[in-house]
Amino acid sequence: MENTDDVRSALIVGAGIAGLTAASALARRGWLVEVAETSAEGATVGWGLSLTGPSLRALDQLGLADQCLTAGYGMRTITNTDAHGAVAPVALPCLLGEDRPAMAGIARPELHRILHTAALRLGVRIRYGLSVSRLAQQAGQVHAELTDGTTRTVDLLVGADGIRSTVRDLTGCTAPVDYHGQMVWRALVPRPDWATGIHTYASTGHQTGLVPISATQAYVFLTENGVRPDVLPDSELAERMAELLASFAGRVAEFRPLVARSGSVVRRPVQTVIVDAPWSHGSSVVIGDAAHAPSPQMTSGAALAIEDGLILAEELDRQQDVPKALESFTDRRWERCSVLVKTSVAISRLEQEQRHRDSHQLIDACHRQMAQPA
Repeated sequence: MENTDDVRSALIVGAGIAGLTAASALARRGWLVEVAETSAEGATVGWGLSLTGPSLRALDQLGLADQCLTAGYGMRTITNTDAHGAVAPVALPCLLGEDRPAMAGIARPELHRILHTAALRLGVRIRYGLSVSRLAQQAGQVHAELTDGTTRTVDLLVGADGIRSTVRDLTGCTAPVDYHGQMVWRALVPRPDWATGIHTYASTGHQTGLVPISATQAYVFLTENGVRPDVLPDSELAERMAELLASFAGRVAEFRPLVARSGSVVRRPVQTVIVDAPWSHGSSVVIGDAAHAPSPQMTSGAALAIEDGLILAEELDRQQDVPKALESFTDRRWERCSVLVKTSVAISRLEQEQRHRDSHQLIDACHRQMAQPA
């Protein structure tokens, strides 16, 4: 990657949600952008996610919200059912107007396809099987040594490489990865006709729910409480998840057989990260889960990641001095992201204490807070 006097260059480490969003946002503003991704091309982890209102609002600024709504499943409500069968629907704010959904479920491969295609269309170069091994600040730029032995000298380096970020460690923005005593299961299943929004169910032991991600598909999640973050054989996951669902009645009993037959089940630990400010060192910065990874209960990790990419580009557009722009970026993002991470930890604790009504109220309040401008 060669720099010119009138074109600024960026190397982004990580081709996930935060990395690809940042790549498009910078390229739209005239940056020369390269992305290094350690995984193979086309590899995605997980089956689906929720694009909350703030996610759609940010994607709309990139002209991608309607593509995501078409590829996914638009929704307006979360219906929570407690351990006693009491139902409490939550109407989500429609941030794109009443004629468009408040949120959307979407398959991860579909979201990746949309973000990947948009970045390529803007001239972003994406290289796979590659990461960064060494960083150094040189005369206001970043000198990066990559894992294939090649080097780059760029005006900006962005670490968007997830909760186990290499860039975070290389820049000294260290933070512990905290485990919160829960494992989350997800199984891809056919969407039941009645599932037109998110449905959650609490029992005396665990929490479960169903999230539509297209007209034909949904994923079932199960939050398993009070367990160690161990690893189970893939061949056992569907049967074990169905066993854990046996304690639930009502509509859970309807989709439990779908889980038992699912060929797509994953099990992941509930972990969080929050990096103390600043998130930058010189002309390097971490964003997305590398800087602030919430637990999944708030379904807002994608929203924070997408907002990060847009706001990073805005601050770099607002002032030419990259280190100062990165400091302004952290100042603008710190409170919003840290509050969401801390709220997600509080929800995890309430779930394990079987205080489901309190957790539902906290989720509702946090969604409304997130609806405020980023």
